[in-house]
Amino acid sequence: MKKLLSIFIGIFIFLFCNTAAYAESINKVISNSGVNKSAISVSIKDANTGKTVFSLNPNQPMPPASTLKLLTLAASVDTLGVDYEFKTQLYKNTNNELFLKLGADPFLKSSSLSELIKAAKSKKILSPKAIYIDDYIFDSNEWGEGWQWDDDLNKLMPKFSSYNIDGNLLGVLVSPTTKGAPANISTLKFYPTMFINLVTTGNTTSVSLSRKNHISPDSITAEGTVSEAEIIPIPVNHPKRYFILRLEETIRNEKFDYYANFPQKKLPASNVYLIAEIKHPIKYAIIEILKESNNLVAETVFKLAGAKYVNNTGSLNNSLKMLEAYCQKENLNLENIKIVDGSGVSKNNLMTTEFMAEFLAKQAKKPKFEIIKTLLPTPGEGTLENRMLYFKDNLRAKTGTLSDVSAIAGYLTSRNGKTYAFDIMINDPKLKPSDKKQLEEYILRSVYTNY
Repeated sequence: MKKLLSIFIGIFIFLFCNTAAYAESINKVISNSGVNKSAISVSIKDANTGKTVFSLNPNQPMPPASTLKLLTLAASVDTLGVDYEFKTQLYKNTNNELFLKLGADPFLKSSSLSELIKAAKSKKILSPKAIYIDDYIFDSNEWGEGWQWDDDLNKLMPKFSSYNIDGNLLGVLVSPTTKGAPANISTLKFYPTMFINLVTTGNTTSVSLSRKNHISPDSITAEGTVSEAEIIPIPVNHPKRYFILRLEETIRNEKFDYYANFPQKKLPASNVYLIAEIKHPIKYAIIEILKESNNLVAETVFKLAGAKYVNNTGSLNNSLKMLEAYCQKENLNLENIKIVDGSGVSKNNLMTTEFMAEFLAKQAKKPKFEIIKTLLPTPGEGTLENRMLYFKDNLRAKTGTLSDVSAIAGYLTSRNGKTYAFDIMINDPKLKPSDKKQLEEYILRSVYTNY
C-alpha cells in the first residue's frame, strides 16, 4: 500500500512540475514581449475536460472585438436552426395588390429584385393596384450601440436593416482625366449624392472620402490623387432609400406597369398567394461571419434570431433576451459580461477570456456547434489568410481587431495531440497591431510545443 501511494505521489509531483514548466514557458514569452501583463488576458482549457491549463488575468473584462461573433453566432444558429433560410418573398392578393415581404437577407442583390418582377410578369401580373412592402421583420435601429461616428464611411460597418441589399454598400468610381486636372467621380448605381471633388489626376492613386452626417449626410468630400480608375465602396446612409431606388429601377427596366409609391403594410394572413421568392441558406452567413468577419451579416443574423425568439419584430433587446436564454441553457454565467451588439464592433462590449474559453470547451463536442467549429478558419483562410501559418490545420480560430484591441479565440491541437480551447485578448494602446498579433502567435506556439 505504501509503495502504491508513493507511485501516486510521484506521478502527481511529475505532472505538477511539468504543468508549472509549461506555464513558465508562456509567462516567459509574455515577459520577453515587454507588454504590461495587466493589458493581457489569457485562458486556455483542455477541450475534453474543461480544465484550465493556463490563465493570466482570466476574469479581467475587455472588449472582445469580433471574437464575440463566436458566441452570438452560436446562439443565433441554435435559435434559427441550421436549416434556416433568408427569404425575400413576393405575394399577390385577390385585389390585384402585391406584397414584397422582406427578410433582411444580407445576400440580396439588385438583380434579385429583377427575378421577382420577372416572375410576376410571367404570371400575367402587369398592372398591380399597389405594391406594399412588409418590412416589419426588424425595428428601425440601423446601427449598433457605441459604434463610432468616424466609422461612418467604413465599408466594414454598413448599416443593417430590413432593407438589406447589395451589402448596403454604394460603389464610388474615381477616374483620372488629364494630368493635373480634377478627376471624374460618379456612383456605380444612382443614389442622390453630391461630391466635393478635390481629387486631381496624378502619378499615384490615393483617394480618401469623408462625410459630415450631422451637417450634410448626402455630401461627400473626396481628396487625393488618382492615376488609374478606382472603385471605393462606401456604406449607404439611408438603406431604405437605396432599396426603393433599386426597386423603382428594376420596375422601369422590366417595363412593369407601376408608377405609385411603396407603402408599408404587413402581409395579410389569408387571401394571398406566393408568386416567387429569393432564398439563401444560413450556411452562407456562417461562412461570411467566421471567415470574413462580416459585420452586416453578423448583426442581421443576431437580430433575426431575436425576432424568432419572441416571434415578433427583431430588435437588440429581443436578441439579448435570446442570448440570455441560450447561455442559461448552456449553463454559462453572463453576470460579468456586457453585450451590446452581435458583431463585437462596439467597445461597450465586455467579456472575459475565462468566459469565452469555458464556452468553447463546453461546445467542443456538441453536435449543434459542429457546423461552427468546422467552418472556423484555419491558417491561410479568411482573416487568418496571412497569419498563424506555422500551425497549419492544427488551429481553428476567430480573430478580433479594434483600435487598441487584438483578440483571438478558438481551438488548438498541440504537437502531443491534445485539443485546447483558448481565448487571448490584448488591450494596449501603445502596442502596434502587428506586435499584438505576433504575441498571440508566440503564446499559441508555446502551447502547441509544450502542452
